[in-house]
Amino acid sequence: MKACFMGLGYIGLPTSIIAAKHGIDVIGVDINEKVVEVTNQGILHIIEPGMEEMLQEVIATGKFKAYTTPRESDAYFMVVPTPFKGDHEPDVSYVEAATRAVLPYLKEGDLYVIESTSPIGTTEKMADIIFTERPELKDKIYIAYCPERVLPGNVIYELVHNDRVIGGLTPESTEKAIEFYSQFVQGELHRTNCRTAEMCKLTENSSRDVQIAFANELSLICEKAGINVWELITLANKHPRVNILQPGCGVGGHCIAVDPYFITADYPAEARIIATAREINNYKSMWCAEKVRSAILEFELKNNCKPVVAMMGLAFKPNIDDLRESPSSHIVGKVMQICNGASILVVEPNVKEHNVYKLTPYENAFAKADIVVMLTAHDQFKTLPYDKNKVILDFCGIYKK
Repeated sequence: MKACFMGLGYIGLPTSIIAAKHGIDVIGVDINEKVVEVTNQGILHIIEPGMEEMLQEVIATGKFKAYTTPRESDAYFMVVPTPFKGDHEPDVSYVEAATRAVLPYLKEGDLYVIESTSPIGTTEKMADIIFTERPELKDKIYIAYCPERVLPGNVIYELVHNDRVIGGLTPESTEKAIEFYSQFVQGELHRTNCRTAEMCKLTENSSRDVQIAFANELSLICEKAGINVWELITLANKHPRVNILQPGCGVGGHCIAVDPYFITADYPAEARIIATAREINNYKSMWCAEKVRSAILEFELKNNCKPVVAMMGLAFKPNIDDLRESPSSHIVGKVMQICNGASILVVEPNVKEHNVYKLTPYENAFAKADIVVMLTAHDQFKTLPYDKNKVILDFCGIYKK
């Protein structure tokens, strides 16, 4: 069997590699020529432990090769970004472009699957495009939706062992997709229809967003009340039926920070808790930036000089290089605008270089800083001692005590 994966990003590339590792002949497609070039050289362009060695193995065995355009296959997978545009309106143009790119190659009996997180009805919309352009394929190909559920940093394990929800346009399409995924997924494959599968993915990430918003709201309350929020949550979680998440400086990434808008855009009157959670998590970033501004002003008044400020972390979560929708990046940008002449050192140990900020090694930045702002709880930062001679703003729980 030959499978074509459209998109070689944080999900498409690992899924392609895992499928190839399990004996499937895989064609990986990305419009970014540099990504295709380095991938074929066996170089992983994302951070994922153990994945580069696996990439080199499947290239050596001939099971995987990357291209900038599709090739004829038996199964096609849309694993491209689905950002939002304008006033948080979902943008499925990448999915549509990828779909149109494979249109000339589709043939009777082929499987077409969308893995990209998508608004409800996207699978049906893409099916309409396919059958309008290729009417001879009506009822002769299999169309399904199957979202991923993986945690960056643990993708190799989770792509294989996590359960998957598979929703076909028809029951026959569901079974065809299950037949494919069962080649490498050891988790249970749950059958449903495509609309329910689309909503399931959005529900999972919206649920997480709401839970994080509760923790972030607690942190705002505790700041005013003079309570250590980390201690509070630890104690509250001693209750057998309470499991409060940890607060941070907002919510980032291409899933939790984006997917709730796919629901609120289509169902604004009904999705009230979901919309409020988004507002809280977005506000937390602005609140953090204002706290940094206040700390800079207080330092200037007290010391009659401009401080050195270390902004620790740009990634949206610990120990990865993914900056998409990162609240940390947003806070750094905002502080740069309002820093009032302070010297700002930007730190991100998982990124070699940044196209906007000059990056400083974390130990150097910490040593030079008068104000240390902990934005992302990278493991490297946890080795830094708490220095009472510095102003430390810990928004991610490095120094919980």
